[in-house]
Amino acid sequence: MGRGARAADLALVVVAALALTLALDVLDLPAPALFGGLLAGLARGLAGRLRLAVPRPVTTAAQGLVGVSIGALVDGATLEAIGRDWLPVLLVTAGTLLLSVLAGLVLRLQPGVTPVTAAFAMVAGGASGVTVMAGELGADDRTVAVLQYLRVLVVVVLVPGTAVTLFDADPGSGGTTVDDAGPGWPAGLLFAAVCVLAGAPLARLLRIPVPALLGPMLVAAGLDLGGLSGGAAVPVPLEVAAFLVIGLVVGLGFDRDGLRAVARTLPLGLAVILGLVAACAGLGALLAATTGASALDAYLATTPGGLYAVLATARDGGADVTFVLAVQVLRLFAVLLAAPLLARWLRYTGE
Repeated sequence: MGRGARAADLALVVVAALALTLALDVLDLPAPALFGGLLAGLARGLAGRLRLAVPRPVTTAAQGLVGVSIGALVDGATLEAIGRDWLPVLLVTAGTLLLSVLAGLVLRLQPGVTPVTAAFAMVAGGASGVTVMAGELGADDRTVAVLQYLRVLVVVVLVPGTAVTLFDADPGSGGTTVDDAGPGWPAGLLFAAVCVLAGAPLARLLRIPVPALLGPMLVAAGLDLGGLSGGAAVPVPLEVAAFLVIGLVVGLGFDRDGLRAVARTLPLGLAVILGLVAACAGLGALLAATTGASALDAYLATTPGGLYAVLATARDGGADVTFVLAVQVLRLFAVLLAAPLLARWLRYTGE
């Protein structure tokens, strides 16, 4: 497929994603842009003969804008509350890692799946980073990629509906637009540009995981907490576009060849993933019982991955985004730091 044909193909998928986003918004469903992009990307990924991908600079920019959007919501009072609840949060994070290890042990029951492949495939969180590390440590990176993104897909599909039906999330109740708060879209655009352009290189320099997201987020949070942002926020159209792109990236990550290659592993893998999601929801109930967090906040904070879907749902449903983000980011750091050690240990104990 030539460059022009590929661009036209991608443009068609984007148009479909926009149409789905509008339809989901009319139905008052949570995170419509993220979910619309996901559905359009998934349909194209499974239907097309040739794989289609969102250009890397566009993906990086979308991650950065999401980071700025979330970082601008950081609230000092909520951070203090997390500090008071540091022990339950730390224990829940450790519990998630333990559940990932147990899930990997179960997946090893599938013939042909090595211990290190099972470990990386079931690590909860940091799908892109884990997939990159997998090949370097001797895992089957295709199996890891498919199962990691299958987990992300399951989370993206389940989280919005679960938040509304079980935890009374109120779609459309969270956040404010730049039209009725802050200094307006020009300042918001400048604020977003500064955070993205400064944050990503800084995060890479400091070797922070997922630098495109966490770097701009940390810069935005720092400026906001320091009173230097002037109340600026990412303009709403850019924020919507960013979440739509993230949905497309996840959806387009699935293709028929990849699914065929690990078809025999999928039934057990899906069952283990669903079990992991349910077990993490149990950790969420424990977190809510031992802290001042609401059931919705705790559920979103302990969901195993799907960070962008979780943040979009939290922001759109009126949850405490700062609390959710803090617990999710703590787990993300722990997962990416512990994954190589866990994989090596499981590989050596299986030999």
